[in-house]
Amino acid sequence: MKGLLQRVRSARVEVAGEVVGAIDQGLLVLVAVEPHDTREHADKLLHKLLNYRVFSDAQGKMNQSLKEVAGGLLLVSQFTLAADTRSGLRPSFSSAAPPALGAELFDYLMQQARGGHEDVATGRFGADMQVHLVNDGPVTFMLQI
Repeated sequence: MKGLLQRVRSARVEVAGEVVGAIDQGLLVLVAVEPHDTREHADKLLHKLLNYRVFSDAQGKMNQSLKEVAGGLLLVSQFTLAADTRSGLRPSFSSAAPPALGAELFDYLMQQARGGHEDVATGRFGADMQVHLVNDGPVTFMLQI
């Protein structure tokens, strides 16, 4: 399971012109599920997302987590992150989970996040989404579980 996290000042996801998820300060996380992923992988990713220290403390050092700053968490499914891009000029998606597994684990991640954090929003799995964000920093990390 992969999560591309971006520290944001704000972010929102639209589907067909309708805002389906939005946050103020926090993390926008693009999530890719791979064929070998399990609920345990989702749990580990969520633990990292909530506790990864990417927000500045009073001294300006990245020393605070999403939980500590009470920021929002916007989860967006993005199977293209699982693409194999090592050869050729066209990505291969054989390393992405089948849609049913991807939907199941993304939904599980979302439910667990909502049970453990106050401000959680999501995109819509499988939809054509437009993601708007104000990247803060920019601060972007790729987490692989």
